Amino acid sequence: MEDLKLVKPDIILVDLLMPEMDGITFIKKSKEIDPDFHFVMISQVSSKDMISEAYECGVEFYIQKPINSIEVESVLKNISQSLILKRTVEKVQSLFNTNLSFNSSPVQDEKYWLPKLKTILQKLGIIGEIGSKDIITIINYMMENGETLENSTLNELCSKFTDNPKSMEQRMRRAANTGMINLANLGLEDYSNDVFTEYSTNLYNFEQVRKEMDYIRGKSCKHGNVKIKNFLNSIMLYIQD
Repeated sequence: MEDLKLVKPDIILVDLLMPEMDGITFIKKSKEIDPDFHFVMISQVSSKDMISEAYECGVEFYIQKPINSIEVESVLKNISQSLILKRTVEKVQSLFNTNLSFNSSPVQDEKYWLPKLKTILQKLGIIGEIGSKDIITIINYMMENGETLENSTLNELCSKFTDNPKSMEQRMRRAANTGMINLANLGLEDYSNDVFTEYSTNLYNFEQVRKEMDYIRGKSCKHGNVKIKNFLNSIMLYIQD
């Protein structure tokens, strides 16, 4: 615990069962030192209640023993990329706070984000979905106007483009859900697939993607869940990198 104050690591690997202090207690105490620590838990425990408690206390990933080196490398790589994205966005937000708008930037006038956004939707296999057109409409509006889903509700944004905002929101949710299903199938075919490792954590909640993988395998009767607001926020962060 003392070392954490000095080293201040970005990512901490922690076991669940340890002799002097269990992993969950360790994480809670560590977060008192710095709430921005990121944790990967490695354990042979397979209890769903214990795994759920681990995620609730702030674990980014839960890797079960015996460990797969490819899985560990992919997890660490994805968390690192997420940290870089987060820090990049914080810099962008600091520009907004000093009244510097993207609108004054020649880069934004070129709508640099549209090709990136369409590439993401294409790789998720949902570019042809009706909801993808809605996603492009909402993201484009937010980028052009400096809007975020923190200062506007999704219903309010959808209302700017349709008299039936709920339908628009449902179409986007269906498209995002289809993207997760496609990712889950990719992961089942090849866990080290670049699209799977990149998007399953940067755009989705990885635990939910794994739930969908379990459903496809027939190991669970529950699908993974997609929160459309989080999905749109994640895309915003991603294309601003």
